[in-house]
Amino acid sequence: MLREILENFFRKIDFGFEECKENNLSVWQCPGFLFVVMGFINISSMIGIYVVVSKYDSPELIVMSVSVVSLLIFIVGSSIIKGVEQIMMANKIKSEFVSIVSHQLKAPLSGMRWASDILTSDKIGELNDKQEEYIKDIQESTSRMIRLVNDLLDVSKIESGKMEINFQEINLKEIITVAVKELNTFAMANNVKLTIDIDRKVSEVKTDPIRIKMVIQNFIDNAIKYTSPQKGIVKVFLENKNGNVYCSVEDNGLGISKTEQARIFDKFFRGSGVAKKQTIGTGLGLYIAKSAIESSRGQIGFKSKKGKGSTFWFTLPASGN
Repeated sequence: MLREILENFFRKIDFGFEECKENNLSVWQCPGFLFVVMGFINISSMIGIYVVVSKYDSPELIVMSVSVVSLLIFIVGSSIIKGVEQIMMANKIKSEFVSIVSHQLKAPLSGMRWASDILTSDKIGELNDKQEEYIKDIQESTSRMIRLVNDLLDVSKIESGKMEINFQEINLKEIITVAVKELNTFAMANNVKLTIDIDRKVSEVKTDPIRIKMVIQNFIDNAIKYTSPQKGIVKVFLENKNGNVYCSVEDNGLGISKTEQARIFDKFFRGSGVAKKQTIGTGLGLYIAKSAIESSRGQIGFKSKKGKGSTFWFTLPASGN
């Protein structure tokens, strides 16, 4: 009876039970819950020993009480370690599974993309309009799957601490200019005005040009997707600030509710705006972006107000700092 009461009580409080549930651990195997139990044991033992010392002048009884408490703490501590090990093992297995599956999917998807490119070329003859339409659908779906596979591979590398960063001295001005140019057609298709404001004297930074371009494209792509087609505006800024190079992407779109802001950089998280805008995505872009920026000794963040828009930003140390 007492066990059921305790379980129901602690289920109402977040002690990592969701993660334990995902890994098929019971409440009494969950490290968060066991830490609380250990706290209660410590408090109860201190009170109990104080009472014993106050009422009985018996060293044997005190030694016995301390021994019992130590044994209980040892048992709970062992359970905590076992629970943590199980969670770590489950996460490792999931990461390895994602990595293996992603690698296995990449080859056939690349083959499909190559075959569709051949079909649209003049090497095997002309296609009629209907055939070209179907091939374009195949190319688009294949490209989307390849991006997903690449994202999953990146997530696997991040979790295993093997994410590769090819550091180079670069000027973000050039990368941002290219990124904006590549996404301008997408912005116009969504009736969104895309502007750029770059400080001419912006410093160079040391980072991975491919990774940083993906971060910038992700910021701009998300801003366009979640901005209203009526008077939608997305602004990209780049400037020097406090010894760092500061880049931000501002929109006047849906914004993010306060309840969702804490999870915005979580893996696979997608906000409620997805249902309103019916956007396609995996919820991995910002998770990968955060890792890329932090691996380059930078900081990443955002500010947002529901219904007013959002500003996503990152900073990187200027070269020489």
